[in-house]
Amino acid sequence: MSELEIPSLCLVVLVGASGSGKSTFARKHFLPTEVISSDFCRGLVSDDENDQAATKDAFEVLNFIAGKRLAAGRLTVIDATNVQPDARKELVNLAREHDVLPVAIVLDPPERVCIERTEQRADRTFGAKVITRQRSQLKRGLRSLKREGFRTVHVLSDVDEIDALSIGRTRLFNDLRDQTGPFDVIGDVHGCRPELEQLLTELGYTLTRDDAGRPVDADHADRRAVFVGDLVDRGPDSPGVLRLVMGMVANGHAYCVPGNHEDKLLRALRGKNVKISHGLETTLEQLALEPQEFRDEVEAFIDGLISHYVFDGGKLVVSHAGLVERMHGRASGRVRSFCLYGETTGETDEFGLPVRYPWANDYRGRATVVYGHTPTPEPEWINNTICLDTGCVFGGSLTALRYPERELVSIRAAEEYYAPAKPLHVATAPTREPDVLELTDVTGRRVIETATHGRLSIRAEQAGAALEVMSRFAIDPRFLLYLPPTMSPVATSPEPGLLEHPRQAFETYRAQGVTELVCEEKHMGSRAVVLLTRDDDVAEKRFGLAGRGAIHTRTGRSFFEPDLTDELLLRLRAVASAAGVFEELDTPWLLLDAELLPWSAKAEDLLRNQYAAVGAAARTSLPAATAALRSAVAAGLDVGDLLATMESRTANAAKFTDAYRRYCWPTDGLDGVRLAPFQVLASEGTTYQDRPHAWHLGVADRMVAEGPELITPTRRLFVDADNWDDGIAWWEELTGAGGEGQGEGMVVKPAANLTRTPKGLAQPGLKVRGQEYLRLIYGPDYTDPANFTRLRDRNLGHKRSLALREYALGLESLDRAARAEPLWRIHECTFAVLALESEPIDPRL
Repeated sequence: MSELEIPSLCLVVLVGASGSGKSTFARKHFLPTEVISSDFCRGLVSDDENDQAATKDAFEVLNFIAGKRLAAGRLTVIDATNVQPDARKELVNLAREHDVLPVAIVLDPPERVCIERTEQRADRTFGAKVITRQRSQLKRGLRSLKREGFRTVHVLSDVDEIDALSIGRTRLFNDLRDQTGPFDVIGDVHGCRPELEQLLTELGYTLTRDDAGRPVDADHADRRAVFVGDLVDRGPDSPGVLRLVMGMVANGHAYCVPGNHEDKLLRALRGKNVKISHGLETTLEQLALEPQEFRDEVEAFIDGLISHYVFDGGKLVVSHAGLVERMHGRASGRVRSFCLYGETTGETDEFGLPVRYPWANDYRGRATVVYGHTPTPEPEWINNTICLDTGCVFGGSLTALRYPERELVSIRAAEEYYAPAKPLHVATAPTREPDVLELTDVTGRRVIETATHGRLSIRAEQAGAALEVMSRFAIDPRFLLYLPPTMSPVATSPEPGLLEHPRQAFETYRAQGVTELVCEEKHMGSRAVVLLTRDDDVAEKRFGLAGRGAIHTRTGRSFFEPDLTDELLLRLRAVASAAGVFEELDTPWLLLDAELLPWSAKAEDLLRNQYAAVGAAARTSLPAATAALRSAVAAGLDVGDLLATMESRTANAAKFTDAYRRYCWPTDGLDGVRLAPFQVLASEGTTYQDRPHAWHLGVADRMVAEGPELITPTRRLFVDADNWDDGIAWWEELTGAGGEGQGEGMVVKPAANLTRTPKGLAQPGLKVRGQEYLRLIYGPDYTDPANFTRLRDRNLGHKRSLALREYALGLESLDRAARAEPLWRIHECTFAVLALESEPIDPRL
């Protein structure tokens, strides 16, 4: 059995007369969803697959579907006769439009076979003449298929060969998604061999030299280099750079993409008519001193370079001049041209150089794009892209990016080897301000790639709801690095008189294989995120905004007016500094997850207008009604059941009032305000979700010790499968009747913090609230039997899904903030959390 190979991403055009077996071939070798049949499309538009009058409309549908599949990066097969050049031309253009390779598979069995097959089909009555004409058209066009633009043409004529054939799918040469690194991506070298040797040594590579002392390889125990092209021209030793890089690539120690200077050198080596300028003359002079064998190796090396590479599951793209997202992993002349030269506006600047279109300003892809080509004084992150050409040959530096660490390593040039046409300090194109957001960053349907939970979708209407809140009430987005996720309650408890109980939390985690847990006291306050800076100038230097940081709510609103916020941050800074937190984490800023107490500090209006109003109304009306009913009973009227109900409601109202009063105390400015931190979220360059909760709570304890009048401790109990009863008893102590036992409840979390299970992320926490606190949530009379039975029917599936999605988005925003990614990359995650909050879920859960 022979195998026919096709690219894993391409447009396969089946060509053959009716009866040649195209549909059978397609069904055998491709998924049903991969095949688009012209007959099927005729049926879609006319209910008759043989209605030739519907052909025009059918092919409009076919081309539309094929275009959508190709845009999504899906292999697509066209099942039609395609014997006419005009029909094929339209499909080749479609492939070019989406930068995929068009492949022709021609089925050309003997004419008698096509006729016999057609005669066996009752729905085909057009006769043998049509088949004869189609085969004649096919024969005339066979030799021109490659000229028409088909990259590969396979002609199959023998029936037995066609039946025995298998099809293999090969990855495109640029598809190295299975290579995860770590990598060291190195910018434009331009013949600066001494600087390249020094940079490789600085990066930890060991150089290998030949008998003449020339470097011919460099290897690293754990890493590989990736060169962005422009190895040659202008510098002192282009052959030396080529010899070293060629050796590294040949030995599997490096990858290399071509630059425009390599492209021009290749044409010159092949005797093409090229203009010898921009340093090419220097390279040719240097190569003329090398043996012909070496020049032949250089020609073969450059000829084999791939336009760009996609690494690390699609997270990293390396190209000489950059690459827009729609071209990632594609193969076409247009893609290669963009990779080599970028895109120009058609204008020239005052130095006579082409003005390049600033594609990076509009880039919104999930992949990090690393490139060179246009020299800049310093590398700068723009929308998850970075240019590493820092003008070494012009007296600048040679720069490498460590990936995935996103660290930059640079070596200063020993001298200016070549005078630049444009001074390095002159900007090459207008760039978008890194701290400026655009409406299109958040509006419409969006898909966000998260490292922990895959791709998450935000609907346009959800984005609209979040935009209203964010634009009117939220703090400056430069300080809004994170929004906490909603928290799922435990499954409904079967315990008499209880909606929630710790046993259900323990059982939920045990079912996921998580047995090491921590029970944390649930403070009855308001969730607060604290961005804390070590010094007054940190905020402006790091975040571009004057101030000491921020303290905001779950929806991004500031708790206090600016003056009070600054004062509270100053006090917190003093506590954190005294506790040695900044020093231990070696960071100028911290992001903390906490509870702000008392509840009334934020929810005063809610308390006054809702809870207190309900309590006051009950205290006013229920005693009077009860007294009247008692008088009625004394007079002999049969209202005993109604009296019992009214007495129960009076008692419930008193419990309701006691419940909300327990979480309020008077504050004057910041007097009476307390903070209970329980997790360190992020700092410069680092996030902490992989550190156990014991570590986080230990940091909080040190802050409590240094500022007990401001910092409230979070009590906790660590449990495992052997001491669930201890956890249950502690919850009963926290929430039981009387005195200090009237707390809100507790949160049960995996002790290890971020936890992955075979089914995905584990819930970061499950809240287990006490019976009396739930009275605030569900109303004074929720414990009455009729109400309680109804409330037991709680659907938690949607709430749990929402909690996990928001958790993953929060982790993603923290990672991006710690890596100092562009503001829009961080903000799209925090914005998405707020957008998901508009989902229609019972707010009492």
